[in-house]
Amino acid sequence: MTTTAAVNAKASGTFVIGSDLTVNRLGYGAMRITGDGIWGEPKDPETAKKVLRRAVELGVNFIDTADSYGPDVSERLIGEALAPYAKGVVIATKGGLTRQGPNKWLPVGRPEYLQQQVEMSLRRLKLERIDLWQLHRIDPKVPVEESLGIIKKLQEEGKIRHVGLSEVKPHEIDQARKIVDVVSVQNLYNLGDRQHEDVVEYCAKHKIAFIPWFPVAAGKLAKAGGKLDSAAKRHGATVSQLSLAWLLHRSPVMLPIPGTSSVKHLEENIAAAGVKLSTAEWKEIEDSAK
Repeated sequence: MTTTAAVNAKASGTFVIGSDLTVNRLGYGAMRITGDGIWGEPKDPETAKKVLRRAVELGVNFIDTADSYGPDVSERLIGEALAPYAKGVVIATKGGLTRQGPNKWLPVGRPEYLQQQVEMSLRRLKLERIDLWQLHRIDPKVPVEESLGIIKKLQEEGKIRHVGLSEVKPHEIDQARKIVDVVSVQNLYNLGDRQHEDVVEYCAKHKIAFIPWFPVAAGKLAKAGGKLDSAAKRHGATVSQLSLAWLLHRSPVMLPIPGTSSVKHLEENIAAAGVKLSTAEWKEIEDSAK
């Protein structure tokens, strides 16, 4: 195993979203192609576009973004860099979080707002239909039936193909599924933070895609000399690659979307699709993370 781009994202295997969208399981999260604090323009827009194009060259056909990244910046760059899209490339976006400044996020789930955002996402992404639209957060001030009610209407109008959720628990998924068919869930999850194990199991049971954001283990678990670091060195990999490979090993419904603003780092992440460990080795790493 090497840390170069010798490995294509196809090596991560495939998953079928919503019974009709087949994607390679290792995707790309487009949050980091914006400015600091996920706010404003990137320092080098052309490099951001190069990262997007290189991802597709390396077999990535599942790219995740949100209208709040920038805001608007990530979606616009994706449209500029990749439209018209190569056959099979799935662009997923999210709506329902507003921005008040760098690193500031506030949920807004009013139906009229979400409808406006879907229309704007279509325009920026240069799409006639969004393959996967996700409610970025459930707004505690707005009944989810109202938030998803307008999304179902837009789905029926052909502007949205599939619907997903973000940062939810199983009972919230159950509630949402009474309104729309939920095909994906995007929650915080990595080797060192497994607070959503119940959601992973729920998704596996119902064949719903689980999209872990912040997929690379950090902090104490990733420190030099630790078991994760030692295992990575044994396999000629990096800690980041091992973190991503573990997610692919963890469940067949897992779709990791590591993000970066660097072509080199992107290539390193995609190479994680080629990292293979034995069941015993994975168990040792999992046990060390508890």
